[in-house]
Amino acid sequence: MRLTCKSWLPTFIGTLGLLPFTGCAVGPNFTKPAPPDVSDYTAHPLATTVGTANVSGGEPQRFANGGAISADWWTLFHSPPLNELIELSLTNNHDLKAAQAALSVARENVLAQRGVYFPSVTGSFSASRQRQSGQVAPALNSNAFLYNLFTPQVSVAYVPDVFGLNRRTTESLKAQEQEVRFQMIATYTTLTANVVVTAIQEASLQMQIDATRQLIDINSNMLKILQYQFAKGYANRLDVAAQESQLAQVAATLPPLLKQSAQLRDLLAVLGGRFPNQAPTEKFELSSLQLPQDLPVSLPSELVAQRPDVLQAEANLHDASAKIGIAIANRLPNIVLTANAGSTAAAMNQLFTSGTGFWGLGAAATAPIFQGGTLLHQERAAKAAYIQAAEQYRSTVLTAFQNVADTLTALEQDAAALKAAAAAADAAKVTLDLAQRQWQDGYAGYLALLSAEQAYQQGRINLVQAQANRYADTAALFQALGGGWWHRTDLEDKNGK
Repeated sequence: MRLTCKSWLPTFIGTLGLLPFTGCAVGPNFTKPAPPDVSDYTAHPLATTVGTANVSGGEPQRFANGGAISADWWTLFHSPPLNELIELSLTNNHDLKAAQAALSVARENVLAQRGVYFPSVTGSFSASRQRQSGQVAPALNSNAFLYNLFTPQVSVAYVPDVFGLNRRTTESLKAQEQEVRFQMIATYTTLTANVVVTAIQEASLQMQIDATRQLIDINSNMLKILQYQFAKGYANRLDVAAQESQLAQVAATLPPLLKQSAQLRDLLAVLGGRFPNQAPTEKFELSSLQLPQDLPVSLPSELVAQRPDVLQAEANLHDASAKIGIAIANRLPNIVLTANAGSTAAAMNQLFTSGTGFWGLGAAATAPIFQGGTLLHQERAAKAAYIQAAEQYRSTVLTAFQNVADTLTALEQDAAALKAAAAAADAAKVTLDLAQRQWQDGYAGYLALLSAEQAYQQGRINLVQAQANRYADTAALFQALGGGWWHRTDLEDKNGK
């Protein structure tokens, strides 16, 4: 009994489908790095920062070890305009959208690679009209030298994954997908932190601008008084010149502040996916922000599972491990199973009739014998790349711990700096008030008043900057700890990896 194309081909494909996909996967099996064996971030444990009464942002902050980080941590500042700007940025930011598209590319590449586990089936149809030389035997049984030839054909090929080349390649692509995923998450955490810090800096500059304008008014009024006193003979030209210089110096500090403020407004617009002339109209004020007082601090063992840069470095290490197996498998034999079946006839209506069918089965094994050392050195390069990725992972972990430690220390010192700045500003204000009264009453010289005014100016600016530092470094702590992305459903791994 002869086997026709219709009868044996499905049986052959089914048999290929039953062939085992697993064999020995050459190369190392990836092992997730163990978390660092450390118990704290800083040399001495931190508990609560100092507080400063009657100052915006002067509340003491408490560090809660092992506390959970909220997915929308920026809401702890209790600023509706800030929340709206964050949501706008997450919706419209083009860097984030590009990172999301890159993740889609990586996922599709993984799905495309999975096709190598199955037989490939192709179909073809050819039609030709030929005339054969009379000097050779006719090709057809009819002995015709001029004839048509129609050939439909199905071909099947299957490459058994004997040494795990396909599995290691798929493993590498999955690891690359995870790299891109955590890069996208890093873009998300950086974006949210940048929006918060930029808004805080812009609010700080507005306060500095207001303080500078008030100082310009004070100096302008004092100049008018001096000019009047000079005209009446009660003041000398040196005092007038000194006040004119002081007014010019204070006025010169205003344009840089206005420039920086405008640039921050432009940055907020771009972070939200808008053009600079479409900057948000909301005005951020430090006094409208609430300083989060209970700060969660992840355990050191949890940090490596939260920081997207650490997880990206881990995925890169996984990729390097899989590529060692790929390099080893490329030096081993490759087996290909093939089959084809079809029908050839001189007329269309004769196709698939008795006697027109053909089929073939084949198996081929190829192995590299001499490649000039190429494959050997590619394997050695893959092993060296794994060592490189391992060192990069360790460096990334150290940097992550450094970020957290630096931010914790900054918050502790920010609180102390704010307390000192507030005390200095209060003392400078008292000194200025006394100097002004004594000068007006004739008990103090103008140079003493000028010195008090300069100290007051610097004290106000230092206070505003100290307030902004507390807010900005609080946002930096949430970013350093990973930003709470693992609590957001839209950032979950859709493939469950």
